[in-house]
Amino acid sequence: MPRNRKPTVSLEEVKARFAEWRRNRKGKVPIPDELWAAAAEVARTEGVSRTSTELSVEWNHLKRRVAAAAERSSKPSPPRFVELVAPREEALHECVIEVEGRRSKLRIQLKGASASYLATLSRELWESAS
Repeated sequence: MPRNRKPTVSLEEVKARFAEWRRNRKGKVPIPDELWAAAAEVARTEGVSRTSTELSVEWNHLKRRVAAAAERSSKPSPPRFVELVAPREEALHECVIEVEGRRSKLRIQLKGASASYLATLSRELWESAS
């Protein structure tokens, strides 16, 4: 995220979330990842030094979180859908398609289907899932 872009949460909101967490925690427990992520997002615009001071967190730990978040956001995301176009209209002897998502897995086995049918089926499944 560029430094001039506004974060989705403000420093004051994150500070309030940290205060609430500190009030309600039991014993010595590590800061939850959600709070670190919010702190890192704010630090990218407000600066690591100011954010670590305001939130009373270790500067080096926050700096590492900011760097890790920047590294993750700079990686291009993989394509979500790739359309395959077959040059000829031959029937496929057998085709197995396996698609795996975060929560489920889908397996389709086709015999004697054309490539255009496979493309149409894929498109319809994708549109119904979106």
